[in-house]
Amino acid sequence: MDKQQRIIQMFNDISPTYDRLNRILSFGVDRQWRRNGCRAAMKIHGGPVRHLVDVATGTGDLILFWREAAASQGTTIERVTGVDPAVGMLELARGKVDDVTFMEAPATALPLEDDSADLISISYGIRNVVDVEGALREFHRVLAPGGLAVILEFMSREKLTLMDRMNRLYMSQVLPRVGAMISRDKEAYTYLPESIQGFMSTEQLCDMLTRAGFELVEVQDEFLGISTRFIARKPAASASQ
Repeated sequence: MDKQQRIIQMFNDISPTYDRLNRILSFGVDRQWRRNGCRAAMKIHGGPVRHLVDVATGTGDLILFWREAAASQGTTIERVTGVDPAVGMLELARGKVDDVTFMEAPATALPLEDDSADLISISYGIRNVVDVEGALREFHRVLAPGGLAVILEFMSREKLTLMDRMNRLYMSQVLPRVGAMISRDKEAYTYLPESIQGFMSTEQLCDMLTRAGFELVEVQDEFLGISTRFIARKPAASASQ
């Protein structure tokens, strides 16, 4: 089993307790980060969404925030597709979110047509994709010209602030213990903080987005840089070959 398959299996294993642990371990703050990301992107998009694709959708949490953001701005999302390689997560998503087409697939091979989505999102999942550049190229392919890619993620930093150091202490000491106690999977909640600390910097992800053909629209830190929001546009003159 390769690294990507091991990560997928890990998420299948922890899927029953995933939502509850997210709320507990983030003290519920992750909900605000998701809400802020969706509202910022909807404001930039500025109108009805024909097709929204949520990648690494997990249990479908972000889709609910997308719908909330659309309603708050008096607009609509016509069609929603949730994509995830972990069938355990998708089973929960299907019971939680209505009127969504869910597909089992990796971020690097989306079963969708070229230029078919107005918005593509991935929340706290891009660091779990082994081939990040491949995923970004796939997002670019599926987005229609002028469409937006929205990424929420915990990024690493070359120079650590005091808050960064406190967050790393929490991630390395508290998160694995609480996660293991509730999920009964110590390995998964040891992997998660390590995946954050070993992930690329904000600058590196920005470079990758640019190389994939995107124009950066917004890069915004949340809560002293613990979470970072990236919004990038596929140029209006760009079309998949």
